[in-house]
Order: sequence, then C-alpha cells, then structure tokens
Amino acid sequence: MIEEHPATHPADHRAYRIEIVLVFAVTLGLSGLRSLVRLVDSLLQTTPLNQQSVAVNAPQARFGLLDLVAQLLYFGQLAAWGGLGLYLLWRGGTKLKVLGLDRTRIGPDALGSLGLAAVIGIPGLVLYFAAWKLGLNLAVQPSTLDDSWWMSGALVLSAFGNAWAEEVLVVGFLITRLKQLGWRDGTALLASSVLRGSYHLYQGFGGFVGNVVMGLVFGRVWQRTNRLWVLILAHTLLDVVAFLGYTLLRGKVSWLP
Repeated sequence: MIEEHPATHPADHRAYRIEIVLVFAVTLGLSGLRSLVRLVDSLLQTTPLNQQSVAVNAPQARFGLLDLVAQLLYFGQLAAWGGLGLYLLWRGGTKLKVLGLDRTRIGPDALGSLGLAAVIGIPGLVLYFAAWKLGLNLAVQPSTLDDSWWMSGALVLSAFGNAWAEEVLVVGFLITRLKQLGWRDGTALLASSVLRGSYHLYQGFGGFVGNVVMGLVFGRVWQRTNRLWVLILAHTLLDVVAFLGYTLLRGKVSWLP
C-alpha cells in the first residue's frame, strides 16, 4: 500500500486541486467530455448503436507519409501527457520508485503484467461482444489504418502511448494526489475508475462499464504492489493484441465488425 501522507498546509491542498483540474482539463478529462458528446450523438441517430461503428486507430491524413507523421505526433502527445503527470509528482517530492517506475524488478513486473493482461483481456472481450450483441455498444474497430509498411509499428506505439498516458495519469498521478488530499483508498480508486470509463464512452455503455471494471482491478493492483510498470505493460499487451489481432483477422472472420 502506498503511504502518501495527506497535505496539511492549505496552500498544498489548493495547489493539488488546481493541478488535478488543469491536468485533466487538457488531457483525459477533456477526452471524457468529448466521449460523452459522441455517445449522445450516436444515441440520437436512427441507426441502433450496434449497427454503428467507431475506429480506435484511424487514418489522420490521406497521404501515407503524412499519416505516419500524424500518428507519431499523437504518440508524442500521449507521452507528454504522462510525462506531465510524472513531472508534477516529482516536483511535489514523490519519487518514481514510489510509483513503481524504477527498473529493479523487470522480471517480476513482466510476469505480473502477463497475468494481469489475461485476467482483464478474456472477460473484457466477452463483455464487449455481449454489449454489442445487446445493442449497448458500437462496433469497435481497433484499427482502420491502411496496410502500409509502418502500420504495425504505429499500432505498437499507439498501444504503449495509450497505456503510458492512462496508467500514469489516471492511476499514478490521480490516486496519489487524491490520497494527499485526504481521500480514502476506496474513494480514490472509484474516482480513478469512473474517469477511465468516461473517456471510453464513445464506444458505448459496454466500453464504459468494461473500463470502469478494468480501472478497479488495475488501481487495486497498484495500491497493493506499488508497481506501475505492471499496469503499463499489461495495458500495452492488451492493446497490441487487440490492434494487431484485429488487423490480421479483419475480413477473414465473420463475427468481427
């Protein structure tokens, strides 16, 4: 369990609250609001949710090399989001080792990430298909990128970028700051998990519920182990399998959207 003593000075409380608002106003909190707008827009369509589709990784430009540049820029944005959270924690006196971002447990972290990915991945896939069939979710296409020479590398970078930004900000940064503001472990974990679900609302209700559950599991693992690398690696593995697996099976398997 992370031992983060609550801030006692009123100025520290104000600074932490301002940090939380500003960080998420320009990163994943804003993404959550945009996702809510997209979900409402989908619900207002005459077409049922499960007959609509949404792509996670889509082309950003019509010309191949420009699209590659755009994909790399998006990865840079995700990396910077996570870096911002880490910088603010470091400036506040929190060491990276406390978060579990040191390199002293590479082997155990890798093994732990495999187990965590399996625990989340299989039930998550079942939940997605159930929600889709019930009309509660859009058909999620993990990638609609063209079959270019750089596609696989871009998808791997996208997977790591998503994992890095989400786990650093929503788990490491947010839960640490909420604890320093005096929040209880369970309340901080719930807030983190709901935030994680919010920026997946564009996928539908299944995407929201599935990611809230993922947030509860990931957040609790971190609270017990203090190993953020386990979460980042597990999340990366889940996205790599989803992105590349879908690309390989698209058009060859009838039950994939």
